[in-house]
Amino acid sequence: MRDVIVVGGGHNGLVAAAYLAAAGLKVAVLERRGQVGGAAVTEEFHPGFRNSVAAYTVSLLNPKIIRDLGLAGHGLKIVERPLSNFLPLPDGRYLKVAPGRTKVEVAKFSARDAERLDVYEARLERMADVLRVLALQTPPNVATGQGLVANLSALLDTAKVANRLRSLGLEGQRDCVEIFTRSACDFLDQWFESDPIKAILGFDGIVGTYASPYAAGTAYVLLHHCWGEVNGRHGVWGHAIGGMGAITQAMARACAARGVEIRTEAAVSEILVEKGRAAGVVTAKGEKIAARTVVSNLHPKLTFEKLVDPAALPADFRARIASYRSGSGSFRMNLALSELPSFSALPGRAAAEHHGAGIVIAPSLAYMERAWMDARASGWSTAPIVEMVIPSTLDDSLSPPGRHVASLFCQHVALKLPDGRSWDDARETVADLMLDTVDAYAPGFKGSVIARQILSPLDLERTFGLVGGDIFHGCLSLDQLYSARPVLGHADYRSPIPDLYMCGASTHPGGGVTGAPGHNAAREMLKDFRRRRWPR
Repeated sequence: MRDVIVVGGGHNGLVAAAYLAAAGLKVAVLERRGQVGGAAVTEEFHPGFRNSVAAYTVSLLNPKIIRDLGLAGHGLKIVERPLSNFLPLPDGRYLKVAPGRTKVEVAKFSARDAERLDVYEARLERMADVLRVLALQTPPNVATGQGLVANLSALLDTAKVANRLRSLGLEGQRDCVEIFTRSACDFLDQWFESDPIKAILGFDGIVGTYASPYAAGTAYVLLHHCWGEVNGRHGVWGHAIGGMGAITQAMARACAARGVEIRTEAAVSEILVEKGRAAGVVTAKGEKIAARTVVSNLHPKLTFEKLVDPAALPADFRARIASYRSGSGSFRMNLALSELPSFSALPGRAAAEHHGAGIVIAPSLAYMERAWMDARASGWSTAPIVEMVIPSTLDDSLSPPGRHVASLFCQHVALKLPDGRSWDDARETVADLMLDTVDAYAPGFKGSVIARQILSPLDLERTFGLVGGDIFHGCLSLDQLYSARPVLGHADYRSPIPDLYMCGASTHPGGGVTGAPGHNAAREMLKDFRRRRWPR
């Protein structure tokens, strides 16, 4: 009998498995697809061209997890972008964002904004520091019905969080209230006056979020994208050599070195509940596998609405999962290119620093709001938001010599089209629109596309289990964060069913390739094994 079965071999499931196996437990990972990695995988999508299929850039992967799992020793190498972002503008100007250089760039548009940038970044970094610490801590889980001792422990945890917030001082506490409750626009408008800097910062507030930048809560999404680091440098973004799959393949090797059994093409059709406790799983092939505990890396709607007998769950918990909001308005494309794009704002096809940046096409916050309103009305934006990265400028293993691969992360699109059409019918039309959008800023770009891989929200759901196409496994809104993620009373990675745990991005600290949910869930599982039932 296994001690633990991990349902789903995404990056958080692999992280949890590695920690559990390191503690001496017998662990098996069951993955539905032909390779582990979930949405963080690298695949060949055209002969000679490989790319990160869904997740496409790295910053939020926690450095403690990189160290603990020895990922560098298992082949992981992450390189920093030469620029964080490049924002071409319709009038032929542009903004470059990079540590130590942004201030000079912003001064081209507003001397006042340039002067305020250092203070803004310092105050944002102060809040990001709090998130970095909280990311690897289990949220307080008060009033779970687990008894007086558990509730007292949760109250003490709450007090620790309060003390950390008090350490920010009154100014910092006010900043936290604003960023958790306001829109990205409201937050940025109080700091800056020029559109370009607000656009490039505000883009982080709607990444993977089906909302206007004027929607309350998008300021937190902005902050969520700012607490990462690459090779010890805070707030920067990078690329994993070999694509995002290099991260999860390194994790898989770390798991194997610790004795984890990894099985691919092993979809789970049922989580067994016997005598009120999780007792194993049944695979889609009908194999019954017993285990002392089960931990699901899947979206909560898949775990609790598809794999668990509804009778085993409290009625209110089922209702909360049914109303759990999931949908990010994302449309992903991977492109094989014959040459690098030449931008009107910065001409030239020879590799330059801006080709290695996150290239954002969304010149203003008002543009982003119109994109969202369009999608709400017609299913997709007539002038969409596009972020393009060209990882082959940093990693020549992804494409043939002289050729390149590009990732397009596009917004906004609706999960369900208002006219009732399927995304299977609209996919190509919208893909053409996305290429036309880039072509307007880089003439000739569309003609350089050799091949394309298209992932609509429906494709993201079908292929990777991202319900609603949601890259975060659920909206990053105040009602679905921290102690309320995914449901108040179960933020400690324990489900209502004893011995059934959660370790996916629907748990704290949320989405992105962080590994933190897997790390935290494993810690809580080990506490239970050690305190109550190891061995049983």
